[in-house]
Amino acid sequence: ERHILAIQDTTTLRDDGKQRSLNLHPMIAVDAHDGGLLGLVDAVFLNHVGGKKHLCKKRPFAEKESSRWLDATNTAASLVTSGAACVTVVADREGDIYEEFACRPTETELLIRAHHDRVLEGGGTLYNCMEGVAELGRETIDLPANPGRPARQAVLALRAREIILKRPKRNHPAEAAKLPKTVTLTLVEAREVDPPDGITPVHWRLLTTHKVATLADALQITHFYRQRWTIEQVFRVMKTKGFDIEAVRIAEDGPFENLTTATLIAAIQVLQMVRERDGTAGRPLHDALDPEDQPALEAICQSLEGKTEKQKNPHPKGSLAYASWVCARLGGWTGYYGKPGPIVMMQGLQALKAMLRGWKLRADV
Repeated sequence: ERHILAIQDTTTLRDDGKQRSLNLHPMIAVDAHDGGLLGLVDAVFLNHVGGKKHLCKKRPFAEKESSRWLDATNTAASLVTSGAACVTVVADREGDIYEEFACRPTETELLIRAHHDRVLEGGGTLYNCMEGVAELGRETIDLPANPGRPARQAVLALRAREIILKRPKRNHPAEAAKLPKTVTLTLVEAREVDPPDGITPVHWRLLTTHKVATLADALQITHFYRQRWTIEQVFRVMKTKGFDIEAVRIAEDGPFENLTTATLIAAIQVLQMVRERDGTAGRPLHDALDPEDQPALEAICQSLEGKTEKQKNPHPKGSLAYASWVCARLGGWTGYYGKPGPIVMMQGLQALKAMLRGWKLRADV
């Protein structure tokens, strides 16, 4: 039975630095067990016009841009009716909204990094409630490189406890009255031990609806949270590490949004292939491509294979890894040196789609 991580985040597509910006808020599905990228769940555009920030707190929640987090969570609940055994919605600090916890559909679990030092029932605040809580254990993780930060390893001390959040004050008393006075969650803290000098230490406060009582439970939560980096990889493929959507000069928002939607879908396909290029997870072809394209894919593969073992596709037919090998070869990878990255895979996928269109035209004639 499949446990799906429904990961959501927002990225800026255009910003004039003054009053206007266009943002994209997608949600992607990731297999909680093997990390396979399953596809797109939802996506909305946010056309933001500045100068109204002072009015934000006076609007009902449903009219705020922040309602997008709960809207996407409600969409994720449909994955359960489609057969998922469990759906955990994962978000970074911007998703730390009381309404998200209080109004989530019962079909979903939540895992959100804390952004606010919230008041707790019984006294105290979120950021100070871990004093005296014993460690469950430690784990060593690989941190990917970020701008201004090289890739490195970090040792994290893990703690967990149940907490009860008090409902925050709202400018709309009637709106606040619709929300429960408290919400019970689990707080998992992952704090870096002995960080290197001059480096900002890792410190995650993770709010979740999952029960966490053991080290194994806590390790599962940090594993789920680290899968959130998948959506950042999707954004990079859309932008500087792939399609460079920000450089597109289409002035009108409508056509640009249509192009962005197509680019988002293509970026997910590219990343699916990059992540499965070694066949580690054994993902099927239909994760990213139409199974009806398999005969054409096999014919194209045969034309690309050489005489040496390294020039032959080592993956089983019908697997996503098989298609990834074909795309990599079409994108210029020789099969001998290194591993194909997003740009090579993107170029190969574009070539493959053109060839598949030709194959279908040939069949129709």
